[in-house]
Amino acid sequence: MVTDLPPDKQAMLQRLHGSNEALRGRKVLVVDDDVRNIFALTTLLENQDMEVVTATNGRGAIRLIEETPDLSLVLMDIMMPEMDGYETMREIRSAPDFRNLPILALTAKAMKGDREKCLDAGASDYISKPVNTDQLLSLMRVWLFR
Repeated sequence: MVTDLPPDKQAMLQRLHGSNEALRGRKVLVVDDDVRNIFALTTLLENQDMEVVTATNGRGAIRLIEETPDLSLVLMDIMMPEMDGYETMREIRSAPDFRNLPILALTAKAMKGDREKCLDAGASDYISKPVNTDQLLSLMRVWLFR
């Protein structure tokens, strides 16, 4: 339990999980073909003092990544028409400049093997929809704190 940890370790965990420090001022790309999801995620992230750019498909996402040098993280929907999230992530990862860009895959059909398929395609991590906002923010803090 956290309460069993020394006070300095408890404080460090509290800062990491409860603070917006790792998120504040960071630019994040939200890629989703459903504008309702984009709106919900944008609202959540802007409330954390993050700057949000959006794309509704894989091609648009790749173009924005290439044009946005200060991008900190990508939230990638998997189920999109034309170019799905898997294909989009593989293409992003094929460019050396973007090998270390954190990409969190968001998928509605959380089936056995989906996590591995996302990671194999180039996702840094994976979260299922409907997104638990606390879990998402916590995951983002971990990837942005590195």
